[in-house]
Amino acid sequence: MKIAIDCRMSGKSGIGRYLDGILPSIVDSVREGNELFLFGNEERLSDYKNIEGVEIAQCSVKPFSVKDFCFFPHSISKKINECDVFYTPYCNIPSGVKIPICSTIHDLVFLDMPITSAFGTHVRNMIYHYAVMRSAKICTVSEFSASRIRALLRCKKPIVICHNALSKNLSNLKKGSEKSTGLNQIILFVGNIKKHKGLQTLLPAFVLARRRGLNARLVIVGESRNFRSADKDFEAELFDAQKTGDVQFTGCVSDEELYSLYQKARLLVQPSLYEGFGIPPLEALSFGTHVLLSDIPVFREIYGDFPVAYFHAGDKEDLAAKLVPVFNAAKEPLPPLPEKYDFAKTSALILKELSEIAKAKKTTARQ
Repeated sequence: MKIAIDCRMSGKSGIGRYLDGILPSIVDSVREGNELFLFGNEERLSDYKNIEGVEIAQCSVKPFSVKDFCFFPHSISKKINECDVFYTPYCNIPSGVKIPICSTIHDLVFLDMPITSAFGTHVRNMIYHYAVMRSAKICTVSEFSASRIRALLRCKKPIVICHNALSKNLSNLKKGSEKSTGLNQIILFVGNIKKHKGLQTLLPAFVLARRRGLNARLVIVGESRNFRSADKDFEAELFDAQKTGDVQFTGCVSDEELYSLYQKARLLVQPSLYEGFGIPPLEALSFGTHVLLSDIPVFREIYGDFPVAYFHAGDKEDLAAKLVPVFNAAKEPLPPLPEKYDFAKTSALILKELSEIAKAKKTTARQ
């Protein structure tokens, strides 16, 4: 089986982490006779450059751009069409692809929550529907996302759950590291300031909890630019907390810096209103860091077997009430974690689905 894979998002957060997680095991499948055509940033893909059965092509066309959808380089689409099946780790399908397609739709947050303009929502809706129309199968990362794909996109095609997992880079950085003791009074948030990430709930809850005796500082792995609140008194208090160091926005950080923060933090709070999977809690738990989550359905699904605590999503009073006892209890070590999510398993499942698509193509061609 010869597989074409869109690798242009390698190295980016979110989709890029997922792609970089599954790619090593997919590349290993060349030992079993598969061939791969990978296109993207050649430098990012250099680890696979001299592997027999792997062909790499430079492609700087931005995903979801006009050029991607209308004027994709013929030299690359020709190479794609020489393969048996095309896999995209998201739902972008370049123009000129004629072979069977398997797409991954991680979530439908742009349709479920108003986090962009009406025009932006409309465009994304068209992209999602196009991916469903063109794909032989759809992969996604949770049962929750699968249910939304069926409901909002009226998808009747097979949807396969291919879970997110811990990156190989994280596993390597963990080797030889020990969890910091309770000396670091750090509560960690990892994400952006978009509405669905819930920072508008966490920040006022943290301020309330500080008034009630919480002895901790909040480290936000993300940018503070464009964060706004309708409560001007709260904005002033947040500004004061940033000046004293009680609240810190780190801006963009490297993987090494992020993992160092996971190890130092006593508690990760993930107050999301919407997720497709939510990887930071899994990363934090792997470092022995306790986790407090919003009780949204996908977190109940993904982390139901893990030692985590919950608060009512969007409820700053409930979060403030939970922060003090959960943070104080987080001095204790975590119990062993379930070995539930593994990129090797995810890759094997994706390869199985791609193989079935390729076999169906050959069967149809013979008829």
